[in-house]
Amino acid sequence: MRIAIQGGNASFHDIAARNYFSKISKVLNFDTFKEVFEALKNNEADFAVLAIENTIAGSILGNYTFLQNYGFPIIGEIKLRIVLNLMALPGQKIEDLHLVKSHYMALLQCNEYLSEYSNISLQEAADTADSARDIRLHNQVGVGAIAGLYAAKLYNLEVLAESIETFKQNYTRFLILSREQLADNVTPEKATISFQLHNEVGSLSKVLSLFNEFEINMTKIQSLPRLGFPDEYTFYVDCDWHDYADFKESIKKIKTTVSDLKILGEYKKGEVIYGNSNSRATE
Repeated sequence: MRIAIQGGNASFHDIAARNYFSKISKVLNFDTFKEVFEALKNNEADFAVLAIENTIAGSILGNYTFLQNYGFPIIGEIKLRIVLNLMALPGQKIEDLHLVKSHYMALLQCNEYLSEYSNISLQEAADTADSARDIRLHNQVGVGAIAGLYAAKLYNLEVLAESIETFKQNYTRFLILSREQLADNVTPEKATISFQLHNEVGSLSKVLSLFNEFEINMTKIQSLPRLGFPDEYTFYVDCDWHDYADFKESIKKIKTTVSDLKILGEYKKGEVIYGNSNSRATE
């Protein structure tokens, strides 16, 4: 089973993949999300793991466009509680560090903790886990990285401080993509749909009332402008339900009030995984 992710080994995409899939033959690492979609398109990968939103940073808007343009179905999701840890080469103390590097968002999320150490300068990097890798690769004494616990294990680094993020309730939601729809013997619990509305009074409220009529719970709604159509938007909606049949009926009704309705995926509700937990999958 080949899994495409954006980011390096031990990145949070990697941790999400290893917790979702029970067995992985190969993780394919890419620098960009577009490369992830291309790998799935070209049959280089069997599945892809895609971050779609974060509690602090919000939605990753560009990934909605990729979902729309490539059309790969969403077959699952997983939510990762982001836990950030300070690590360095073994035998060092925090007082020995003069530099700490990580992804800019990780540095921002740990600013309160890091501000207590005036001896430490901060450096932005492309990825949390790759920052840890580089310390081991280049034997960087006096340099620390902020990353997930799996990075410390993979690159044989010592954790100097665990869970140093300021805001503890920080989650990233990842979607699982495939070239095939969810198996017929699996009953979906959740869906992601998209549709377009014209700039008319009450157009969105009509859709919302239909969701209410069929007791469909909207867990998220995201709008993006339609290119070339001023004041018109594509709406992306995550929803769940008590009865799958009610969802199917609601879609029939909603189709009469919107244009270009697409079901981007029907899937099971995702587990919430603690970011410092051990990964389940093996290579």
